[in-house]
Amino acid sequence: METSMSVAQSWQQSRTAQFTARWGPKGSVITVHGELDAANADQLDDYVQRTIRRSRRVILDLRDLEFIGTAGFSALHRINVACSAAQANWAMVPSPAVSRLLGICDPDGTLPVTTPRAEPLLRSARAGGDESRPLLQLVPQPRERLRQQPGDVHL
Repeated sequence: METSMSVAQSWQQSRTAQFTARWGPKGSVITVHGELDAANADQLDDYVQRTIRRSRRVILDLRDLEFIGTAGFSALHRINVACSAAQANWAMVPSPAVSRLLGICDPDGTLPVTTPRAEPLLRSARAGGDESRPLLQLVPQPRERLRQQPGDVHL
């Protein structure tokens, strides 16, 4: 079962985040795409807290997160507290942007971090899921003109 929740910021179209959750018998994977800042960090926190009601193991896949602000870090901290209170095991797979922020805001490594190789839930989600298919290309690349061969019929 898969659900999606998109959070679009009305003040700037480029400021979006999409949260996607996959639930399975061994746990849940929440994938975050886009940018996480003060305008949408609370929505991620709420989304994860709803997910831990269904699952005691949660992996937050942030590899496609292009930007994270300090409000995003605060949301990660709140997620950590909520998972601890619910006795849910969680970890995140950071993007380079998240890793930079964690290096500054969490130098002691308090928040749990994992890797795609170390996390079986990520291997199963990517292996058979829609994420292995390429995204639809919205802006087509110019095509070479086909040379008409003698005898070709074009309708």
